Amino acid sequence: MALQAGDVFGRYELVSWLGRGGMAETWRAQLVGDAGVTKPVLIKKVLPEYANDEAFISMFISEARISATLSHGNVAQVFDFGRVDGEYFLAMEFVDGQPLHRVLKRALKSDLGALPIPVAVFIAMEMCRGLHYAHTRTNSSGQPLGIVHRDISPDNVLLGYEGQVKIVDFGIAKAQLIRGFKTAPGVVKGKYLFFSPEQARGEDVDARTDVWATGVVLYELLCGKLPVEGPPHVVMMRVGRGEIPAPSVLRPDLSKELNDIVMKALTPDREQRFESSHAFGDALTGFLYSNFPRFSSMTIAHLLRVLFRGDLAQQGREMSVPGSFLEELKSWRQQTAPEEPVTPRPSTERQTRRVRAASPHVTETTQPRSIVPSAGTPRPLLYGLSTGGLLAVGASLWLLLLDSPSSANSSGAPPPTPIRAPVTVEAPKPTPVVTSAPSETPTPVVTPKERVDDTSPPTGEDTVSGIKIRPDSIGEIQERIRVLAKTDPNAALELAQACAERMPKIPECQLMLGVVHATLRDFKKSERAFRTFLTLTPEGYPRRELVIKALSKVSSHSSTQ
Repeated sequence: MALQAGDVFGRYELVSWLGRGGMAETWRAQLVGDAGVTKPVLIKKVLPEYANDEAFISMFISEARISATLSHGNVAQVFDFGRVDGEYFLAMEFVDGQPLHRVLKRALKSDLGALPIPVAVFIAMEMCRGLHYAHTRTNSSGQPLGIVHRDISPDNVLLGYEGQVKIVDFGIAKAQLIRGFKTAPGVVKGKYLFFSPEQARGEDVDARTDVWATGVVLYELLCGKLPVEGPPHVVMMRVGRGEIPAPSVLRPDLSKELNDIVMKALTPDREQRFESSHAFGDALTGFLYSNFPRFSSMTIAHLLRVLFRGDLAQQGREMSVPGSFLEELKSWRQQTAPEEPVTPRPSTERQTRRVRAASPHVTETTQPRSIVPSAGTPRPLLYGLSTGGLLAVGASLWLLLLDSPSSANSSGAPPPTPIRAPVTVEAPKPTPVVTSAPSETPTPVVTPKERVDDTSPPTGEDTVSGIKIRPDSIGEIQERIRVLAKTDPNAALELAQACAERMPKIPECQLMLGVVHATLRDFKKSERAFRTFLTLTPEGYPRRELVIKALSKVSSHSSTQ
């Protein structure tokens, strides 16, 4: 019979069900003692389907033995281990707060964007302290236990409403103390997005694997996204090659000092990484208190109370937040908020001639206008395109605009197939420049019922980089440019230019040209290509909104050059 809230489970009374993982479910419970004394705990109970799995039960018991030896402020403590009605369980310290992955998700949905720099650094610093304690544990004879967590991720870090930072689940740790317990060669456990290169290769790991994973967590907290994403084989290949963009690319307000600290933790060669979590934590501590000398754990507490105010209210709880913190929070929000719309300088006559040459159907009334980012602009994209962050335009847009055919556009719809049929655009009435809501961004005026496609193949069989430049090859051209951009940017530019010159009315050609120019830091040419793309596409066209958001920042940058 399934357990329910209020049931008695051994010495514990179940309060509420919290969740179910791959191999265990968790309950909030309380230990009932004499004279009505109670203590809140977290019960982690093995799922019934694993109760007869000897290998798993052996690992679970090992987890209990290892975890019970750990007692540190940054590690959730294990109080009890046993079996009730044939079901194994752990009774652990209950942390009144939220898992880190929920905190980050809530921050991304708010107007904060990713976590503020000092908050992210403090969390990683506290993680390092707890990990170093575990890594350096010894037995009664002074021999190292060799504990390595190997599953560090935001799911396994808890933040408390009183400012605590606690690591949980050392259950996948490998310890030489455990007789006969060793992960089979080549078997990898945990979450592959946080794997170190050596872990991904199935090699023996040491404490520096946890250094790597902590670096990935810090990267995600700062940038709002992981350094490498994709299916396992792609992630592991890129991680092994060290193909990780610096966090400052996605978040330009990061200092060089912090950027270098993160990248050292993410060095593929573990010999070049921080030698220990202690060394990593020391570097973070030096940065934090040199730049934010008054920062304390109460900032974490206050941030959680603000982000989860609604959840606390539903529980009938009111937790105070001082006005000084609200002022600090306001300044953080201003730092990460979208910039005001930028009205770019008018095009020069030479620029206007080039745009008309690429799009002969654009009327005289089509002039560069203020492009206003919509209210739904993804925060990671804003980080990549904020002031000083134009270096991220190419990197961000390769993923968001020119990714594989299976990727979705900003509205969630699938990306377009190469244009093969005429697309007509009704001419809107001429309107003045609009400076109100983002949804009212003016659309360039196009002459009535002008076709914006180019279905007739160009004369001759022009070939660039081994690809025939013709409408039915758009998908192949796009994929080749995406590949060449990583290995031969000049060849990518040549192919994009050929596409735009020989098929000037196909929007995807202008889109690719704009992205390549942005990647090569030629923001003026990138702006022209993006604007031409907008004149060729009606509202609602796939990826159009992403271009508008990018163009608002590219325009700002190019106007200062």
